Amino acid sequence: MNTQTEDPVEIASKSDSDTSAVVVFLHNKGGLTFDIVNTTRSKSAVLEHVKWILPPAPVIPVTIRMQAETRAWFDVRTSESMADPAPEKEDEARILQSMATIDALLTKIVASGVDPSRIVLGGFSQGGAIALLTGLSTSRKLAGLIVLSARLPLRHQFRSMVSSHASSIPIFWGHGTADTAVSYELGRAAADYLVNEIGVPPAPYPGAPEGLDFHTYDGLPHYISDEELTDLASWLGTILPQ
Repeated sequence: MNTQTEDPVEIASKSDSDTSAVVVFLHNKGGLTFDIVNTTRSKSAVLEHVKWILPPAPVIPVTIRMQAETRAWFDVRTSESMADPAPEKEDEARILQSMATIDALLTKIVASGVDPSRIVLGGFSQGGAIALLTGLSTSRKLAGLIVLSARLPLRHQFRSMVSSHASSIPIFWGHGTADTAVSYELGRAAADYLVNEIGVPPAPYPGAPEGLDFHTYDGLPHYISDEELTDLASWLGTILPQ
């Protein structure tokens, strides 16, 4: 069993010498996908200066898959489809370890010369959850966060984890109404919690480069749609201008 994370996959900007911004994107339970990079790039020519970094999760046994080993940022011990697991059912140790791994990656990116204000951190499903937790607790104020079809783990202790600048980080949040893996209601409740309890303001308009920009996709299951990527590309263009 490979419980150690491997080196991230890096997809250079169209002109690597002109790289001035980075998107770190975390995959869902199961493995890497490059589709989001290629499709998002095709949606907007203004993102050619952006480098993408795709870190792989470790391979671990997953309880709800009868201990089958797969890439996952943390174990899933009970269904997450309709409600957050009870605190004792959360894999707190692996969640915190994954957060530390991503925070160390951010440290490395900043050390390479990229300012935190030019870094967007995001992910899909489990990846979105880890991106959200890390992005709102790290000491660095990032350019923005991407949360796709995800929930908020460790909510019972999250308030004590958030950084002083958490409420001022722009967040793009997309979720489909037909999601049966992480229900739309669960994602919506997590977003509302950030607004009502953490003080993250709602975006003043769709696509705004400020606040929590929540997008609802009617009929979309646990998947990233073409419409969602179009919206995401537009948002990224405002968050990471050339």
